[in-house]
Amino acid sequence: MGLETRWDNWNVLAVLLLPLAGLFRLLATLRRLCYRYGPCRVHRFPVPVIVVGNITVGGTGKTPLVIWLARHLREQGWKPGIVSRGYRGKASNWPQQVRPDSDPVMVGDEAVLLAAGSGCPVCVGPDRPAAVQQLLAFEGCDIVISDDGLQHYALGRDIEIVVVDGTRRLGNGLPLPAGPLREPASRLNNVDLVVVQGSARDGEFDMQLVDSRVQPLRGGDARPLADWAGREVHAVAGIGHPQRFFDALTAAGLQITAHAFPDHHGFKPDELAFADDRPLLMTAKDAVKCRRFARDHHYVVTVQARPAQGFIDALDHKLKEFPRG
Repeated sequence: MGLETRWDNWNVLAVLLLPLAGLFRLLATLRRLCYRYGPCRVHRFPVPVIVVGNITVGGTGKTPLVIWLARHLREQGWKPGIVSRGYRGKASNWPQQVRPDSDPVMVGDEAVLLAAGSGCPVCVGPDRPAAVQQLLAFEGCDIVISDDGLQHYALGRDIEIVVVDGTRRLGNGLPLPAGPLREPASRLNNVDLVVVQGSARDGEFDMQLVDSRVQPLRGGDARPLADWAGREVHAVAGIGHPQRFFDALTAAGLQITAHAFPDHHGFKPDELAFADDRPLLMTAKDAVKCRRFARDHHYVVTVQARPAQGFIDALDHKLKEFPRG
């Protein structure tokens, strides 16, 4: 049983780890206070900064929401740019500008996915303020989205959006390493908007992943996932919560053989060479790393975020507080 599975409830391991969890919570609180009251510096910019993040470890659906948010801002007349960590990127110099054809090994898989999906300038690096500065200097952005940046307090922010997994919620409610929490659950009371992938509760907004389509990795026409009902396929996922992907395929009527890999896994061709030639379906985040050695029977399943209208209205109302340019 993996550690993340154990985080779903109280158990013996969680109890044994409570002292470390208490220490983690104390350090996280002191760190936040350090940025709020000093001496740690918070970098502010002359454009609005929207942070999209979570308070738990693992995937919650942030990336589809960031892509939706970037597109929505462009439709509203803004010129958005995106900054991210570039997690596991091996570039020697940061920050890095990211394009849809950038090497995910160098800048990180999620960064390439964001660039391809949003059509907006993307800049990544451990130093978020430096990445924002580069966007403003070279791309002329008038609003910035920080992906997975809730705990990066060095970057000042104007709007905070937290995404919650509607199935796993906050797990056992304990801090790391006894549970999945990066910050106390009370942190949700201090953010602007809480989005739940699934069923929302009072004070939250739901978000659905819709328009699931299947497209050959080597290029070609995309077809609705529903057209694949009844087919036997291999399903590959190296994301924070792979079971969500497998469940979505099963719910669509596919008969899957599931292959789960660690989050941000760096795939090698032989790992996708199964004994038969059944179609292989993978997530969009995995596809950016596998496209260069894809075979004819390899496909990517794409989805789009659809947040509730109440969320859109609340977001647009907050955006009216900020002047353009």
